[in-house]
Amino acid sequence: MKNYSIMLKPASSLCDLRCRYCFYADVAARRSVRSFGMMQDSVLRRIMENIARSVAPGDHITLMFQGGEPMLAGLDFFRTLTEIADSWPSGISVSYALQTNAMHLDEAWCLFLKKHEFLVGVSHDLLAAQHNAARVDASGAPTMQRVERSISLLRKHDIAFNVLCTLTNPLARHPQQVWKRIVQLNLPYVQFTPCLGFLEQTEKSPWAITPERFASFYNGLFRLWLADLRAGRCRSIKLFDDVLGALAFGISGACGMGGRCHPQLVVEADGTVYPCDFYCLDEYALGSLAEMTIPQLLQQPAVTRFLSRSQTLPMRCSGCRWKEFCGGGCERMRRGVCCTADDTFCGYESFLEENQNELLALARSMQDNRSWIHGISPFRQDRA
Repeated sequence: MKNYSIMLKPASSLCDLRCRYCFYADVAARRSVRSFGMMQDSVLRRIMENIARSVAPGDHITLMFQGGEPMLAGLDFFRTLTEIADSWPSGISVSYALQTNAMHLDEAWCLFLKKHEFLVGVSHDLLAAQHNAARVDASGAPTMQRVERSISLLRKHDIAFNVLCTLTNPLARHPQQVWKRIVQLNLPYVQFTPCLGFLEQTEKSPWAITPERFASFYNGLFRLWLADLRAGRCRSIKLFDDVLGALAFGISGACGMGGRCHPQLVVEADGTVYPCDFYCLDEYALGSLAEMTIPQLLQQPAVTRFLSRSQTLPMRCSGCRWKEFCGGGCERMRRGVCCTADDTFCGYESFLEENQNELLALARSMQDNRSWIHGISPFRQDRA
């Protein structure tokens, strides 16, 4: 049995928000074609046909939808896709995950998402001041109230959802307030995605997380999370889940966590496939899933060219005792998020060092008895 994860961008880079820190808007602007528009029905059908040709009975496929804003493709697009998937031979199982800014959720969408058991990732930066400063609509208006109305709608329909929070430098100043908000909203699953600087940017973005702020945020959040855990209240914080899973069972719960890139299947609206959401650039295009099967795409020279990017580690890694565990982490995050430019500090190393005793004790507890951590199930969608 094989597991396949395929990320589809049915609305390309199109979005009705103008988030100040959007990495994909920056990536798309560096291509010869900024937006491929909406995925056409004929392209969708050829893509689904080639996915079916690539798998066998017993295989599992996870279809993830991101953007831009994937819901702009419209409900009929998703209905067509699920109808095609339902027609595949028995023995091929399919699950769905959707990341959304939550501006378009209504009763019709919720009925559809519930029927097909979608896991919904809602982009929400948790604190009103930070969310409304960064996540604005096309007119510059704040969006947090609309997001929280959509969360209420998801709860009304009992739809599985997680919050995907972009960890900006301003937000990371407030781990206590962030935790308080998580508790107030009773969020069982939260994933913080570090806010990256734009590609080839010479000056640091005010939104991009620094290694120092990364460390101080997670060190503060971990203490609050641990106190709740000891009181019998389990909440999933993606980084903590991933670190504990790796320490206890050698499970890598996030792309790049072990320091090695693995080619992804990111499918733009015209069918073009890229090996990573961070690098949907012309030079890394593998071909089209509307024209090729998955094995054919993964054999393209661009895959080797992309993977070669991840080999060089910062000098600080050479003397780090967590090197074998971390491997330098995600190539896109090594500089800026993890290590400072002068190699004098690593935010991830600081988090592991600061909390090693508690992390190792929890990992041993997980090895002995997993029941205490029942309910912690990381959301596997890694982009905010």
